[in-house]
Amino acid sequence: MAKVIFNFENKELSQKIVENAEEGYSILEIAEDNDVHLNHNCGAVCACSTCHIYVEAGEEFLEEISDKEEDFIDRAINPRLESRLGCQAVILDEKAEIEVTIPDQDQIIGHEH
Repeated sequence: MAKVIFNFENKELSQKIVENAEEGYSILEIAEDNDVHLNHNCGAVCACSTCHIYVEAGEEFLEEISDKEEDFIDRAINPRLESRLGCQAVILDEKAEIEVTIPDQDQIIGHEH
């Protein structure tokens, strides 16, 4: 099983470590399954930027970024080089260790799980 470490810009939230993440699932799906708050307005079809995350480590264990995803990341709040959309960041290896930071969700009007 893969390991996903969730950090948060909102310092009121504590780090969450998920050690049973499955290959083939997206970071958004892992977040939803483990009660980690990550907005997602479009239903995980790469049509918005509300599930924007920063991949701090382990990007090599995720599907490559698509042109469509890059276009939506440009619309996100404070995009950076390590930005991804949680719905498109699919885990490729069951031995992966991935660390992400979730931007402050208070700035985003969106659907909660």
